[in-house]
Amino acid sequence: MTDLKPPVAPVSGTPAVSVCVLTKRADFVRASHAHRQGTPGIHLQGRKRPEGEAAGIRVGYTCSKKVGNAVARNRAKRRLREVARIVLPEMGRDGWDYVLVGRKDLTATLPFDTLVADLRRAMKKVHG
Repeated sequence: MTDLKPPVAPVSGTPAVSVCVLTKRADFVRASHAHRQGTPGIHLQGRKRPEGEAAGIRVGYTCSKKVGNAVARNRAKRRLREVARIVLPEMGRDGWDYVLVGRKDLTATLPFDTLVADLRRAMKKVHG
């Protein structure tokens, strides 16, 4: 008798955001001059790109030294990436750039459900 393993079930849950990540400073600066919405845990900046540019959602993450030391900033950015992975597929718009900015002492410590709710509320305001 052979050892056959049962087929692996597909992973369920929210798909990862299939977007580009912003890396150039110019993209962050352009987003900072467009729509902005602050919540207790996250500050969201969003901008509609001109028609000639590539389609898709682009997202960037930033945490200044005000957020804390390197450990605190990296924790905050990891949480921002996960919140974006959950919220952007359902609420993000094609052709938009989004920058998620971490908040001092809050992004790394707020309950995760609160961060998700904050980003959803900010997305509604930016697009509303």
